[in-house]
Amino acid sequence: MTTFLYRPVNQKELDLIEQSGWTKFPPRLPEQPIFYPVLNEEYATQISKEWNVPAYGTGYVTRFAVDSEYLNKFGVENVGGAIHNELWVPAEELEEFNRHIVGKIEVIAKHES
Repeated sequence: MTTFLYRPVNQKELDLIEQSGWTKFPPRLPEQPIFYPVLNEEYATQISKEWNVPAYGTGYVTRFAVDSEYLNKFGVENVGGAIHNELWVPAEELEEFNRHIVGKIEVIAKHES
């Protein structure tokens, strides 16, 4: 069984995802200790429009499936309103997380300024 997750990304991140064959997210930067996929498209869209577009001019929303049993090790973190649920994956576990992605990472939306 799989669970769909969402991740807002900028163009640079999207290029790295494409280079992976659409199968993994790039390593986190030193100042990014957590990889945080979100649990719904609405929240990912909000981040893309309110953070990525102002910061980078363009934002994308990706969707991907992950083995549900593996995801049980991560608690759901609510960081605001009812839709603001995300998983906190320590940066050092991202490679393992990527191995549990089922299928391809797909772009489902693009936002521009």
